[in-house]
Amino acid sequence: MAREIALLVNPTAGKGRAGRVADVAVERLRDAGFTVRRLQGRDASEAEDLARQAVTAGLETLVVVGGDGLVHLAVQALAHTETSLGIVPAGTGNDAARYFNVPRGNPAAAADVVIAGRTRVVDLARTGPRYFICVLSAGFDAIVNERANRMTWPKGQMRYNLATVAELRVFAPLPYTLELDGSVKTVRAMLVAVGNGPSFGGGLRITEGAKLDDGLLDVVLFHPVTKPDLLRTYPRLFNGTHTTHPAYEHHLAREVTVAAPGVIAYADGERVGPLPLTIKAEPLALRAMVGPEPERRARRRARRARRARAEITQP
Repeated sequence: MAREIALLVNPTAGKGRAGRVADVAVERLRDAGFTVRRLQGRDASEAEDLARQAVTAGLETLVVVGGDGLVHLAVQALAHTETSLGIVPAGTGNDAARYFNVPRGNPAAAADVVIAGRTRVVDLARTGPRYFICVLSAGFDAIVNERANRMTWPKGQMRYNLATVAELRVFAPLPYTLELDGSVKTVRAMLVAVGNGPSFGGGLRITEGAKLDDGLLDVVLFHPVTKPDLLRTYPRLFNGTHTTHPAYEHHLAREVTVAAPGVIAYADGERVGPLPLTIKAEPLALRAMVGPEPERRARRRARRARRARAEITQP
């Protein structure tokens, strides 16, 4: 009997590329003997309902074809269930795919990860009723995202570039109150990020060293710096070397409350809501399909994680 899986498609992801990517993945999966139930909601609410229906039906795997936003939506249905998450990346950032060593830009190879059937159980983070898998941003980056969402022109990445320039002209460090496992801390900072995983925004390793299965949240602060220094530091986020900057501060916690005036938080690139928010670690809440990690990359990742952990200031 053929194994049945669901494949959830975001037709707008990757500037409409997701539909074509889904065609390739479906063909590969069917050739491997799977029965594929293709799902496509008219909006986010309907797509989430379809994901929940797939879980209720007892399907062993829900494969999402899209970016981190669709992964975020699927996680709401998959958290604390036996249904596995598969990813065929078709978005802009695709950080969750990075976490699980899923090939990007090659839908057939991504489908092969599902076919191979190797899984890993990982943590999630939760704020209110919503789960997230990557990073919750609550500072300059979140304010840029909020401005970009209000803009109608231009399209694509240029909208975020213009929003960044516009916000940088007027942005000032914000007063934050953090409660980390019951310990209260007040600071002025450029941003606060709460990570379940190490990166967001297409490989920006803001919470460098975060582990997906340690039952902990990684909380990063960036203390006030000059605007030129902020711009110079930005490229270092791609390789995680920003952790040596004197303005960087890193904590571990099982639960954190973040409060600051006028900030709308984002998680997995999706609007969550205004601060204050309380975020809790949800240990081993998600089963995900994973690809093999090259040995060289595994060693490099382990070294980065050890270095980042050694620099953490405990709350």
